[in-house]
Amino acid sequence: MSTKTETPAPLTFDRFWRWLLDHPNCVIRAGSDDCTLIDHEDFHWDFLEEEEGDVVIQLVKGKALVAELILARRDVLFVQASLDVENASSGYWLFELIGGPKEETFTVAHVLMSHGIEQQQGHQLLKH
Repeated sequence: MSTKTETPAPLTFDRFWRWLLDHPNCVIRAGSDDCTLIDHEDFHWDFLEEEEGDVVIQLVKGKALVAELILARRDVLFVQASLDVENASSGYWLFELIGGPKEETFTVAHVLMSHGIEQQQGHQLLKH
């Protein structure tokens, strides 16, 4: 008997971003090739949109900016979601922002979340 793992259909960047704005306390990690921002109990996440269309993911301690990741919305073709295979028992979901030419796509950035995009029963605004 074989088990088949289904990969959810890709998301548009706009749908993912709108969902992410409602789940700042669920982010575990966000990053790109240049940097990785990791959650900490003393930090909080902020998400901003710039006039030029770029989006900004910030890690903040109190009112002090610790680090930020700036992404050009136009560089993201779609977002692919999957269970985090590095730690499958955690229930974390990896959202990979995919860009590049359609014949040779690559991961522009990633966001690791404590749950998937479907509303979790008992979901709260506090980190689970």
